[in-house]
Amino acid sequence: MRLYPSLKINVVTGIKRMADLREQALEYHAQPVAGKISIALTKPAETQHDLALAYSPGVAEPVREIASNPADAYKYTNKGNLVAVITNGTAILGLGNLGPLASKPVMEGKSLLFKRFANIDSIDIEVKHRTQEEFIDTVANIADTFGGINLEDIKAPECFEIEKQLVERCQVPVFHDDQHGTAIVTAAGMLNALEIQGKKLEESTIICLGAGAAAIACMELLIKCGAVREKIYMLDRKGVIHTRRDDLNEYKKLFANNTDKRTLTDVIQDADVFVGVSGPDLLTEEQVKLMGDKPVLFACSNPDPEIRPELAKAARPDVIMGTGRSDYPNQVNNVLCFPFIFRGALDVRARAINDEMKVAAVEAIRELAKEPVPQSVLDAYQVSSLSFGAEYVLPKPMDPRLLPRVAKAVAQAAIESGVAEIETLPDHYMID
Repeated sequence: MRLYPSLKINVVTGIKRMADLREQALEYHAQPVAGKISIALTKPAETQHDLALAYSPGVAEPVREIASNPADAYKYTNKGNLVAVITNGTAILGLGNLGPLASKPVMEGKSLLFKRFANIDSIDIEVKHRTQEEFIDTVANIADTFGGINLEDIKAPECFEIEKQLVERCQVPVFHDDQHGTAIVTAAGMLNALEIQGKKLEESTIICLGAGAAAIACMELLIKCGAVREKIYMLDRKGVIHTRRDDLNEYKKLFANNTDKRTLTDVIQDADVFVGVSGPDLLTEEQVKLMGDKPVLFACSNPDPEIRPELAKAARPDVIMGTGRSDYPNQVNNVLCFPFIFRGALDVRARAINDEMKVAAVEAIRELAKEPVPQSVLDAYQVSSLSFGAEYVLPKPMDPRLLPRVAKAVAQAAIESGVAEIETLPDHYMID
């Protein structure tokens, strides 16, 4: 692979930045106290009377009420605003299977995001288990403590069956963010990018490099938004997933194409869309050049994308490019959706997070990107302007409009699809 002089400089600079980031990250997590979350009191506990109300004997009264009517747990406890972030540590970020304890900083980070962006209380739970059934039983047995369950960093294909069984067994919404959060944000950005490029999703040929949880969820949601399954070519480590392979699990089989094409180079010829959820530097400039006119390329491997935007744009100036990184335009970031999906679900006591709620989130996110951007967002990102176009197909995570817009859309979809226990929107959603 050729290395241009400017890229040599970038590599050296990048190594120094990574070293600096490492020290800053360790300091951030260790000081002034260890970790990123804590417990705060919501009631006074200063006098003997306060304690008599908070614990014995006063606490017996809500206990009796909940025993006679379990729904009163939402009235007398924090259940209605509490989400568990649960993992087994088998697929931590891009680091792999490092075990439950090593995943704790990530799960605490997820809890931080829930609180920061949607004022949802969250606790991280890292589960040791010997079998898949043990993990499922553990989560199902504690689920009633919470208003919702956010599964995180669980490897494929086990994550599909884990989520499926927990959705069936739990009375609160269960959401595997690595699947559905990634899919929702990808779909929102993709629909906007295709609109800018003058293309339609249902007419587009889509290449998906990667066949794990995020990849399969992304493609399934794109199909629900209008993509044609037969026009999707998915690749795993062995190449194109096709009908003559005998090594496919049940989830990959859904994307087995009846084709003689076997490699990325084969299928990317004249393609409209590339979605990468695989690994760094797996897409070449030459392959990008083979794509059809005005391509859309989302290279979401983190921290290093399948191809760097500089190289992709040098190869194809007409490309719209997205990555998982915050230092490039069009960041495909789960934080654009998961706090607000749970906010909407909690506010109407949804029993599940279904496809209607996911599609509603897609539409709310993509429409927000078309509106004028508030000055507070421009200030947060230190830019003079942002407007709907090739370098702004998704809202920024710091956009304060995400919470009311996405949460309301999700809550309304929950009501209309029949999974909400509360069948009217809360009053605060009535304020524009």
